[in-house]
Amino acid sequence: MSRQAAVDRSRPATGGGSGRWVSTSDRRPPSTGVVVRSTVLVVGAILMLIPIVWAVLSSFKSRTELASRPPSVLPERFGIDNYTGALSSFSFGQYFLNSVIVTVAATVLTLAINSMAAYALAKYNFRGRDFLFLLTLATIMIPLQVILLPVYQVVSSLGLVNSLWGMIIPPAATPTGVFLLRQYMLTLPDDTLEAARIDGAGEFQIFWRIVLPLCRPALAVVAIFSVIWRWNDFLWPLIIAQDESVYTLPVALARFSSQQVVPFNLVLAMSVLSMLPVIILFLLMQRQIVAGIAQTGMK
Repeated sequence: MSRQAAVDRSRPATGGGSGRWVSTSDRRPPSTGVVVRSTVLVVGAILMLIPIVWAVLSSFKSRTELASRPPSVLPERFGIDNYTGALSSFSFGQYFLNSVIVTVAATVLTLAINSMAAYALAKYNFRGRDFLFLLTLATIMIPLQVILLPVYQVVSSLGLVNSLWGMIIPPAATPTGVFLLRQYMLTLPDDTLEAARIDGAGEFQIFWRIVLPLCRPALAVVAIFSVIWRWNDFLWPLIIAQDESVYTLPVALARFSSQQVVPFNLVLAMSVLSMLPVIILFLLMQRQIVAGIAQTGMK
């Protein structure tokens, strides 16, 4: 073998000039396990994306195209007639505004309640604290359908039926949010809190100015989860909303889909519009979601 061929068969292991050289013949193809896992993940992602892609493409089709058999994948033409028709035929703006109000108010209330409960369970020593925390976690295993009737009776006694507050207040405290925030707050140094108390800071000042700023990653995760849950919530708003003026987007879509003559082309356009805020939020905040979950899980 010539000298030039021997040089060509060697490559640096790193680009930083570490002085360590390896032969290209040492490079190994990915293992069978890696190939299988990657294939399963790709196939799973495609299967989950198919309904979304189908809904987006069908939102551009006319009622005749939607009723044709066999169905076509692509519409004959891409136009915004269905979207303009949905915006003009239904009170889409009112439904969208109701969803925004419920989502934002419920998220703010969720962060306030969950953070205070998590702070008490993480940094205060009192009798029965661990039992109370376990009891809070146990509520995760209770299906919503089991407590619908008693919660509805409480909301009805308060006069909150058929109102946005009736949708906002009941699901505000979430055991998942309490758990995530408590686990994160356990890692905060107690010496910092004690030093603040010695300096004369009150408990609320410590909570507001020290604890919450340090818990921003966990708060971001809880906030994002709350936005997704509240925006897509269907069952509880369906029970509370009795008038069209307080419908949220999921309830409005279900109501229109139950009509005798369903304008599926307009309903699909409304469905795509209702998906856009959550998709945009995920695309903008995906790094915060991954980082917050990773940090909360490690801590």
